[in-house]
Amino acid sequence: MSEKPVKATPNPEIEPNDIPRSLKRVSVHGSNLLKRSIMRRLRGSRPNPVSIKSIAKPFVSLTGKLVTQPDTLILAQVRLLRDTTKFCAGLVSSRIRKKPLAVIEPEQGDKRFLDPSWNDAMAFNAIKQAYLLSNRWIIDTIADVRGMDKPTRRKLRFYTSQMTDALAPSNFVLSNPEVLRTTIQTRGMNLLRGIANLLRDLDEGEGPMPFRMSDPDAFVVGENLANTPGNVVFQNELMQLIQYKPTTDTVHRRPLLVIPPWINKYYILDLGEKKSFIRYWVEHGHTVFVISWINPGPELAHKSFEDYMLEGPIAAMDAIEQTTGERELNTVGYCIGGTLLGCTLAWLAAREDDRVKSATFLNSMMDFSDVGDLEVFINEDSVSKLEKAMDKQGYLDGASMATAFNMLRANGLIWSFFINNYLLGRDTAPFDLLYWNADATRMPAAMHSFYLRNMYMHNRLREPGGIELAGTPIDLGKVKVPSYFASAIEDHIAPWVSSYEGSRCLAGPVRFVLGGSGHIAGIINPPDRKKYGYRLNDDSSLEPDAWLAGAEQFEGSWWPDWITWAQKFGGGKVKARKAEEGKLPVIEPAPGTYVQD
Repeated sequence: MSEKPVKATPNPEIEPNDIPRSLKRVSVHGSNLLKRSIMRRLRGSRPNPVSIKSIAKPFVSLTGKLVTQPDTLILAQVRLLRDTTKFCAGLVSSRIRKKPLAVIEPEQGDKRFLDPSWNDAMAFNAIKQAYLLSNRWIIDTIADVRGMDKPTRRKLRFYTSQMTDALAPSNFVLSNPEVLRTTIQTRGMNLLRGIANLLRDLDEGEGPMPFRMSDPDAFVVGENLANTPGNVVFQNELMQLIQYKPTTDTVHRRPLLVIPPWINKYYILDLGEKKSFIRYWVEHGHTVFVISWINPGPELAHKSFEDYMLEGPIAAMDAIEQTTGERELNTVGYCIGGTLLGCTLAWLAAREDDRVKSATFLNSMMDFSDVGDLEVFINEDSVSKLEKAMDKQGYLDGASMATAFNMLRANGLIWSFFINNYLLGRDTAPFDLLYWNADATRMPAAMHSFYLRNMYMHNRLREPGGIELAGTPIDLGKVKVPSYFASAIEDHIAPWVSSYEGSRCLAGPVRFVLGGSGHIAGIINPPDRKKYGYRLNDDSSLEPDAWLAGAEQFEGSWWPDWITWAQKFGGGKVKARKAEEGKLPVIEPAPGTYVQD
C-alpha cells in the first residue's frame, strides 16, 4: 500500500466571481443572523426534544454500576489492549504487504467511508480503523455492564452513538480525504462556500438543525409534487377532503378514504407521477378521497385527539356518503394516521357502526410496547418540558419534531449534509422525499400531549377501555374489520415488531406484509422500480420471530398484492365518479390550500 499525495489541480467548477459572491453571502446572512439571534433570545428558544436531565440520568446510572463492577472494567481494559495489539500489528503487516489494514469493517449501510482513500492511503486507513475499533469498544463496554434496565441501556447506546457519530473522522477537514482533496483543489473555496451555506441556513432555517436536505427551489407543491388531478370537496378547521379524478370508466362501488399522518403533509403519498400511491390507487379503479390536514397555529391549541377523529375520518366518512351516496367504504391509514384509524374503528365498533368494510395500516402502531430508539425522547422529564413549551406557544413546531427523527439516523440525516453543505461547500441535490421531510408541520398542544402520554408513555390503546374518545371507551378487540398491515423491516419510527403486535389487538382477519427498507421507502415503493422486496406469512397468530422465520420472500413492490387483496372488498363496480357530479360543491382544485402552509 503506497501513499498517493493529492496534487493541487485547477478545478473547472471554480468561477472568477465565486469569492466575492460567497463573501457577500457571508456578510448578508451573518448580519441577518445576528439580528435574529437577538430577537430569539428576547422571545425565548423553541423546545429541544432532548432534556439535559434525560441525557444525564443514564450516564449517572452507568457510573454507579461501573463502580461496583471492577470485573467489567478489567474486561474492558483487556479488550482495549487486545484491539490495540491487533491494530498495531496490522499496521506493520499492511505496510509490509502493501495492503489496506482490515482489522474491522464498517457496518453494512455505513456510507461514511466509501471514498477509495479510506483504504488506499495508509494514514486515512489507519484513522478509519482506529475510529471503528474505538467505537466498538465503547459500545461493547456499555453492553457488558450488568444490572441496567432495557430503557436505560437503550438511552446509553443512543446518546453514546450521537457523540461517537459526531466525532467520526469523516466530519473533519483534515481527516476526511474527500474534503481535504477538494480543499486543495479549490484552494479553500469549498470552505468559504461552506461558511456561506452555514450562515444562510442558520439565517433562513428553523430549529436546532436548520441545514438544507434538498434544493428548496426544485419542487413546487401542486406542480411536480401533489399533482394528481382532483378537487377539494369538503373542509373544516382541521382538514380538507380531496376527491381524485378517475382514470377508469368504472370504479369499485365502495370509495377509499386515506388518512395520512398529520406529523407531515399528505403528499408523501403523491410524490409526482412515478412515485404516487394515490395515482396508483386511482389507476386501479378506486374512488380515492384523501384527508389533507391543516398546519395548525396557536388558535388551534385546544384541538384534542378526539377532535382529530371527529373532524378527520368521521367527518370525511359523512362527507363521502353525502357526495357519492355510498355509505360503505374502505380505509387506509399511514403512520399516526393508522393509529387514528384504529381508534376510529374501535369507536365505530362501540357504536355498532359498520360502514367501514376494510382497513389498511401502513407503518402504523397500536401497541407501543417497543417504540425503538424513539423511547429515549419519551420520559416524564422530556414530555413535561415539551408540554410547558406547547402551553406557551400553543403547539409543538415541526422543527423540533424533525430534530428528534433526524437524530434516529444521525449519519444519514445529519452528518452527511454537514459534510456536503459545509465542508465540501456544495449545494443540496433535488430530492423529493427529503423536500417533503423538511416540509414539517406543527402539533396542537392538547392533541400532542394526549398522544404522547396515552400512547407512548402508558400504552393505553391496547387496553380494553384504556382510552375514551368522545364519551365512548374504545376497545381494539371489538374491531372485526378485515385488515391489511404493511410494515418495513428497517423502520426506525414504527418498528415492524410493534406494528405486528398491534395487528394482533384486532379481532378481524389480518394480512401482514413486511416490506424492505425503512419508514418511507418501504411504503412508497412503486412496482416499476422493482426494489426492496417483501415478505409474507399467512399465519399472523405466530410470535414475530416465528412469523419472520416462516415468511416467504418476494421480489419487487407489495403494492400489487394489496390491489388483489382490496378487490375483495370493492363491493362491485359502478360508473366512475367525478367530483363535479357529486352532491357537494367543489371548493378548489387539489392539492388545496391547507397543504401550502
